[in-house]
Amino acid sequence: MPDPDQIDGDVYVSPRYLAGSTFTGDPALKPLLVLGWKTRHDEAGNVYLSSPDGKLRLGYLPEGDDDGLWRISAYDDAFAQPHWGVCFNDAAPTEFVTAFTTALAQAYTDGPDAYLTGREPTHAPTSPFDAVVPLINCGWKLQGPRGGVMELKSADGMAGLEYAVGRLDPGRELTTLEARWYLWGGPAGPRWYATASSHTPVHLVTAITTAVCDPAPVPRWKDAMPRALRETAQLTPLTPPPPPAPTPLDVRRTAARRPPALGTVSVPRWSTTSQPAALPASRAASPRR
Repeated sequence: MPDPDQIDGDVYVSPRYLAGSTFTGDPALKPLLVLGWKTRHDEAGNVYLSSPDGKLRLGYLPEGDDDGLWRISAYDDAFAQPHWGVCFNDAAPTEFVTAFTTALAQAYTDGPDAYLTGREPTHAPTSPFDAVVPLINCGWKLQGPRGGVMELKSADGMAGLEYAVGRLDPGRELTTLEARWYLWGGPAGPRWYATASSHTPVHLVTAITTAVCDPAPVPRWKDAMPRALRETAQLTPLTPPPPPAPTPLDVRRTAARRPPALGTVSVPRWSTTSQPAALPASRAASPRR
C-alpha cells in the first residue's frame, strides 16, 4: 500500500468520477514531456506542447477563454485543419486526462496510423462500441436512442456518455459540446465533461472510458473538493482514526480479568557494608607464677 505521507491528499474518493480535479497539470503533461515534445508558455501562464513532427498539439489553458482546460488536436498536415480534437474541462478528474495522454504518447511512438486513425494493419478494424464496453462491464446502462444520440448512464446516475449518430458539423465539434463523444460526471452543479470529435481513434477514447470506470479510488484533499462532491462521493480517510480511549467501565472490566498478583517473599540482600568481626572467646586467666 502506498505510503500515506507520499500521497497528495487526505482522503480516498470513490467512485472516481465524483472526485473532481486535482488542480495541477503535471501528471497529464508528463507522458508527452518524456517524449521530448516542444513546450512554450504564454504571458498568461498557459502551456502549449507540440510533437516533434508538429502533427499533435496540446494546450493546457488555465487562463483560457472558457472552461476548456485541456485541448488536444491531431493534424494530417502541420498546416491543415485539425483531423480530430479532444477537450476536458477544468472540473475533469486529472486521472482521466492522464490516461488519455499516456495512451496518446504510446500512439505517437507507434506511428501516424495509431494516433491519426487508430488503424493497425495487424489488428481487426475498431468499432465505437469498443469504447463503450468498459462502461457496460462495470454496470452502466443503455438509455436508448434520443434525438440521434445513444446514451449510457452509471448505476447511480452521476455519470454518463453520449454518442451522436449521423453527420456532424466538424467546426462545431471542435468548438462546442456538440461532438461525436460527450462524457460527463458529477452532480448537476460542478459537472466535469470531456468531448472527442469524429475521427478520434477509438482506442484513445477507450483509454478515457476505462479510467472513468476503474474501481480504484483516487486521493484528494477533502477541503479542496466542492461541497457537492464531498456530500455525494464516498470518502475514506487515508490514515485510519486512532482507537477510542478506554472508558472507566473498560478499565474496571480489564482489572477484573487480571490474575491475582504473586505474594511478596522476603529475600535477604547482599550488602557492601563490612560486618564487624566477631570477638574471640575469652580465655581462662592463667595462674600467675
